[in-house]
Amino acid sequence: MKPLQELVRPNIWALAPYSSARNEYAGREARVFLDANENPYNQPFNRYPDPLQLELKEALSKVKGVPAENIFLGNGSDEPIDLAYRCFCQPGIDNVVAIEPTYGMYKVCADINDTEYRPILLDEHYQITAEKLLAAVDEHTKIIWLCSPNNPTGNSLRREEIVKVIEGFEGIVIVDEAYSDFSAVTPLRSELSQYPNLIVLNTMSKAWGCAAIRLGMAFASKEIIAIYNKVKYPYNINQLTQKQALEALKDPYEVDNWVKILLQERGRMVDAFALLPICEKVYPTDANFFLAKMTDAQKIYDYLVDRGIIIRNRNRVQLCKDCLRITIGTKTENNELLAALRQY
Repeated sequence: MKPLQELVRPNIWALAPYSSARNEYAGREARVFLDANENPYNQPFNRYPDPLQLELKEALSKVKGVPAENIFLGNGSDEPIDLAYRCFCQPGIDNVVAIEPTYGMYKVCADINDTEYRPILLDEHYQITAEKLLAAVDEHTKIIWLCSPNNPTGNSLRREEIVKVIEGFEGIVIVDEAYSDFSAVTPLRSELSQYPNLIVLNTMSKAWGCAAIRLGMAFASKEIIAIYNKVKYPYNINQLTQKQALEALKDPYEVDNWVKILLQERGRMVDAFALLPICEKVYPTDANFFLAKMTDAQKIYDYLVDRGIIIRNRNRVQLCKDCLRITIGTKTENNELLAALRQY
């Protein structure tokens, strides 16, 4: 890995971050708050939230097995995705490398931040070699994006190839593990200390059933987390989100049960789809969804929409012609989908 100072944008490295009222007395007890121009009425919503979400990070640390100092919390995973560009990529100069197809926000954020996006096509098994990814790198490549399990394909990328990328690239490697709770593969966040150039993303939106609260996570070295904290908005995680996340984290065993049920339903749905005359192939998956190649994805999608059943049409995504992406729902929802397709 290059020295972090060489990877961070010079203006970001030199940035003096905004110092919020809550930051300035941090570490000391206080009971009268006359510092932040808040209204003293309408408690508890009148007060600004903890800008560094320390209580929530401590709770997450116990569940995720990552020290609190190595955790950044964002407004969904999209915030740490966007911050990666803002921290590391000089607009109009730097570039990033990513697999294709994958989660669309990596490219959207690249376009927003005027950063060249270099997509490298997966093979017919939706896998890629480190050699192919690293061949796309030049002196202006700051980030390599990987998503495992990948979206929309559902499969986990080969671990040995991910490690080769991390070890073979001098810049930042970001591995999005949004769906890792549904996979038997050990998440890379458990190996964070071995790779100073690694950022691992995770979210409360999937296995934890908390998409509405918009809470994403980035796990990285203390040094990278410090850069993220310099650039983020002072109170990026509101109090309601922090409170609801803490409530959810009190019962991780319920989440384990949800995952178990969803995995059982995933197996049932994959088997059922494989028997449909209109389904040509179901691809392997380690996520709470699967990708299926159909006889005519657009017509089938339109047919389902007319019946009030919404899935994701991936027909126009590279390597996904005539493919539909199906999220695993409740047994009742899944049965309704199957019934409609059997009548198609």
